[in-house]
Amino acid sequence: MVRKCVVTIISAMLVIAVFAIYNVLGFGKQADDKKIKVGFVYIGDESNPYTYNFIRSQKALEAKYGNRVEIIVKENVAEGTEEKPIRELVSAGCEIIFTTSYGYGETVKKIAAEYPNIQFCQATCGNANEEPVQQNYHTFMGHIYEGRYVAGVVAGLKMQEMIKEGVISEEEAQVGYVAAFPYAEVISGYTSFLLGVRSVVPSAKMVVKYTNTWGNYRIENVVAKELIEEKCVIISQHSDTIGPAVACEAAEGETKVYHVGYNQSMQEVAPTTSLVSARINWTPYIVAAVDAVLNDKIIEENVKGRVNGNDVGAGFDKDWVQLIDLNSAIVAEGTEENVNQVINEFKEDKLVVFKGDYVGVDPFDEMDTYELKLGYEENKDLSAPTFHYVLKDIIRVIED
Repeated sequence: MVRKCVVTIISAMLVIAVFAIYNVLGFGKQADDKKIKVGFVYIGDESNPYTYNFIRSQKALEAKYGNRVEIIVKENVAEGTEEKPIRELVSAGCEIIFTTSYGYGETVKKIAAEYPNIQFCQATCGNANEEPVQQNYHTFMGHIYEGRYVAGVVAGLKMQEMIKEGVISEEEAQVGYVAAFPYAEVISGYTSFLLGVRSVVPSAKMVVKYTNTWGNYRIENVVAKELIEEKCVIISQHSDTIGPAVACEAAEGETKVYHVGYNQSMQEVAPTTSLVSARINWTPYIVAAVDAVLNDKIIEENVKGRVNGNDVGAGFDKDWVQLIDLNSAIVAEGTEENVNQVINEFKEDKLVVFKGDYVGVDPFDEMDTYELKLGYEENKDLSAPTFHYVLKDIIRVIED
């Protein structure tokens, strides 16, 4: 019995000694000691609201992991010039690289094929599941149509207030939209915004004008002024500058023109007209993706969202979409309560936005139409928006 105890003690001591030597030599390094390099490629810099939303997430990542992550950033990388800075991040030893503009997607996927041990995460693109599928190439995006719809509800409540007070008639309930390009992402956005407005004011219509640029202050400001001249009483945007908000704040006339923003709060430049803004919150994905690399996990198994192959998206349910600065000084009474109710409906998956007695027409093919009576499920199989039909009779696109 004594001999058996001695043997057991000696065996235990040997095991402890082996583990001690293993750790001293560095073979037993714990997962929470692992350090990695993380790369970011930005189309703009901190002065650009779209890019700044990613920088917010970058800062959240740094705050969470501290010196466990070394961040390397490439800023102001125009689409078409991304290959060189991405390869520089590869050469610098980055184990995960986030690329943040739609136009980078094809290049990033090509480079990913060359470096299977590096994870490449591309925002706003939809080609991760297209052949050839690269297991280290991923796409992600928040379901921003949800935020646009809720912002539309805020605008609709304000418009309803204007009608009740006799400021405008139901026939004058017209929304203007400063739109960057006739892409699905933009069309989906302004359609969901209008449908949010119409959930409160069924007579509301929309006038859209494209700027053909993502971020040109002068053009966006001029287009907003043109929409105001078209007698639009609320202006929203899918563009990156404060130009439309400034136009609303400076508008002269008997009827005040209100504004709904995107990506950033507009209250500083439009305190008496900015109702609310919406944005994508990139932090849940970026933090979870880095956590996956740090702990040798599969990204799609570590991220909370709707997973389709190598693509992940989510909305209000996972905090991927947020409203910014509801302007309590000017929004209609009861707005906050209505907003919370609609957001809860999204969280509980009870709300289908693209549904109603509408017919949509593809702007590039009039023969391609879609009836929304049965509904259209946005982001069903892809995190990037796919709805690309302009609704007949209620949306008018102004051409130059």
